[in-house]
Amino acid sequence: MPTKETGAMTQKENIVVHNFINLQKMSSFQIRTFFLCFLILIFDGYDTVVVGYIAPALKTHFGAGHAQLAPMFGAGLFGLTIGSFLFGPVADRFGRKPTLICSVALFGLFSIASAWAGSIETLIVLRFLTGLGLGGAMPNAYTLAAEYCPDRLRATLVAPIGCGIAAGGALGGLVAPHLIGAYGWQSMLLLGGALPLALTVMLYLGLPESVRYLVAHGRQNSARHILQRIAPATDLSGVHVTLAEPMPIGSSLQHLLRPGLRGGTLLLWITAFMALLVIYFLGNWLPILIQSSGVPFRQASLMTALYLAGNGMGAILLGFLMDRFNPQYVLAVAFLCAAASLTSLGHLIETPALALTALFVTGIGTGGTMTGTNILSASFYPTVTRATGVAWTLGMGRVGSIVGSMIGAAMLAAHWSSTFMFAAVAAPVIVAALSVSALAFYRRRHPTAAIATPVDLSTQTTA
Repeated sequence: MPTKETGAMTQKENIVVHNFINLQKMSSFQIRTFFLCFLILIFDGYDTVVVGYIAPALKTHFGAGHAQLAPMFGAGLFGLTIGSFLFGPVADRFGRKPTLICSVALFGLFSIASAWAGSIETLIVLRFLTGLGLGGAMPNAYTLAAEYCPDRLRATLVAPIGCGIAAGGALGGLVAPHLIGAYGWQSMLLLGGALPLALTVMLYLGLPESVRYLVAHGRQNSARHILQRIAPATDLSGVHVTLAEPMPIGSSLQHLLRPGLRGGTLLLWITAFMALLVIYFLGNWLPILIQSSGVPFRQASLMTALYLAGNGMGAILLGFLMDRFNPQYVLAVAFLCAAASLTSLGHLIETPALALTALFVTGIGTGGTMTGTNILSASFYPTVTRATGVAWTLGMGRVGSIVGSMIGAAMLAAHWSSTFMFAAVAAPVIVAALSVSALAFYRRRHPTAAIATPVDLSTQTTA
C-alpha cells in the first residue's frame, strides 16, 4: 500500500503481524525455528523419562527399595508442574527466547549435577530442580512455534513438534542398554545434560525472538528485521508493525481471568487436567493392568508400545484435522473415541486384534488430544499473555498427572479389577470432551478473545 501524506507529515504504512505471516509462503527461516523447537522437546522428553531407565541401576548402586525411589519420580513431576506455572509469566515479561535458553540450560546443568549425586536424597533435590527447567521449556517451545505459524497450518506444523517429547523418550530407550552397561547409570544423566547445553549455543545463535512479542514491547526495528527474513523480497523499510489485538493493562496472569477469556481459560484447564490425568494413569499402570488380565509380558509390552504410538501419530493426525475443521470438535470426538475404547478395553483383552485397536485409539484420544490442547491454548490467548496461557494450561495438566499417578495406586490397593479400572478412567476423558466442546460455544460467544479471528488493522495508519 502507498504511504499517505497529510501536509508535511508522512504517515507510515501499517503491517499487522498476524495478517503478514498468513499471507506469506513458509520460509526456511520459519522451518529452522520449528526445527529448533523440535530439538528442545526431544531433549526435554529424554530428560523427563531418563530416571525410569536408570531406576534399576540406582536400586543396586544405592541399595534402595521402591519406597525410597518413589519420591525421586514425584520430585521430578512436581518440578515440572512448578516450572510450567513459573516460566510462562517470565516468558511474557522477558521474552520467549531468553526464557527458553534459561530453561534448557537449567535442566541441562542439573542433569549433569545429578550424575554426581552421592545419595538418593540429593538426587531427589536435583531431579526437582531439573524438573523446573523441563517444565519451562515445553510450553514456551509450543508458544514460539505457534507464533511463527500461519493460521491455516498452525496445528499441522506444531503437532509434529510436540512429538519431540515421545521421540526423546524413545531415544533414551535406544541408548540406555548400551550406555548403562558400558559406562554406568551416570552416563545417561551426563548425556541428558550435555546435549541440552550444546543446544543452548544453537538457540542463542539461531533461535529468533517472537516477532509478536517484539511488537508488543515496542521493538519495531527488530520486528521488521525478522519479518524481512520471512519475506526477503518485500520492502519493509519505514513500515509500522502492529498487532491484531489491544494491549491489556495488568499482569499476564490477571489477563487470563479477565472477562472474555476467563471462561475459556477454565475450560482449557479442565481439559488439560483430565487429559494428563488419564495419560499418566495409563503411562504408569497400563503394563501392570494388562498383565493382571492374564496377558503374557511380551504381548503386554507390544500393547503398551501401540498405545504410545497412538500418542505420537494421533498428535499429527489431529493437528491435520484441526486446521481443516473446528478444532474443539475434532478434539471432542477424539476424546469420546478414547473413552469408548477404554470402557471396552477390559472386555477385549482376550481378543488381541481388538485390544490393540482399542489401545491405539486410546493413544490418539489421550496423548494426541493433549498436544491438540496445547495448540488450542496457543491460538486462544493474545500475544502479551500467550506464554502464560499455554504454560498455565499445561501446569494444570501437570496437576492432573500427579492425581492420575496416585489414583492408579489407590485403585490397585483397593483390589479393583482391571476391567473396572479401565471403565472408571474413561470418566475423566468424557469430562474433557464436554469441556472442549463447551469451549467451542464459548469462543462463538466471545469472538474477540480468539486470536484466530483478529481485528484487521492493516487499513489504519499511525503517525
